[in-house]
Amino acid sequence: MAQCACPVRRPFGPLADRDGALAVLREAVAAGVDHLDTSDYYGPHVVNDLIREALFPYPEGLVIATKVGAARGDDGSWEVATSPDELRRAVEYNLQHLGLDRLAVVNFRAMLGGSRAGPVNGSIAAPIEALAKLQQEGLIEHLGVSNVTADQVAEARAVAPIVCVQNQFNIAHRNDDALIDSLAADGIAYVSFFPLGGLSLVQSSQLEMVARSLDATPLKIALAWLLRRAPNILLIPGTSSIGHLRENLAAANLTLSDATMAKLDGIACQAE
Repeated sequence: MAQCACPVRRPFGPLADRDGALAVLREAVAAGVDHLDTSDYYGPHVVNDLIREALFPYPEGLVIATKVGAARGDDGSWEVATSPDELRRAVEYNLQHLGLDRLAVVNFRAMLGGSRAGPVNGSIAAPIEALAKLQQEGLIEHLGVSNVTADQVAEARAVAPIVCVQNQFNIAHRNDDALIDSLAADGIAYVSFFPLGGLSLVQSSQLEMVARSLDATPLKIALAWLLRRAPNILLIPGTSSIGHLRENLAAANLTLSDATMAKLDGIACQAE
């Protein structure tokens, strides 16, 4: 199973435990993780520099997927950065700090509703066209999209081949059910983030009840549910400790029965 280990979540500035982050990365790859999610705007540059320090030269088969479309202000704020020049600069920064000549996957992060908003409809053709040009230049191998609607996925695919879609999706947040199934039919990966994000108190309680019945943590159950939900789902649960990393990886070995899946599927319908 392809999983992701990210040493920190949306950092700004230097890390409090750099050695710990390096250890997490090395442990992840040693445990078989073959998909890392990153971006040069994490830090900025901090996470990519960590990945390079911990893992370069990179083992065969390791896929490092990065994101562009945003930048960080001097105060740590998030800024939209989608002009052709800004996208080229972002790709070049990722190449430089990861020590690569070509990026395996570059996801365009749409921020039409602001830095904290979910997917908002609106055209993303122009930035996808700019990235497709960089792909033609050999700087990018594959393109993906992040924080997008189904219409935006279709628009992007009309411009260039898209290999993955990266959106929030979990037991409670299931707006992309139909999109996931359509992508699976076309062999396109769906990369789910925030496996516990957006659950109400009632939903969290229901998840905890199921977790206790299986002697597992809610996070482990949530990740196992995602893995069974569809064959094209990949996971990118962030972590900053080896213990948490191992808990994430253990979800791959947890088999959920049909009855348990039915209980978990019902959580999305629970009232606030």
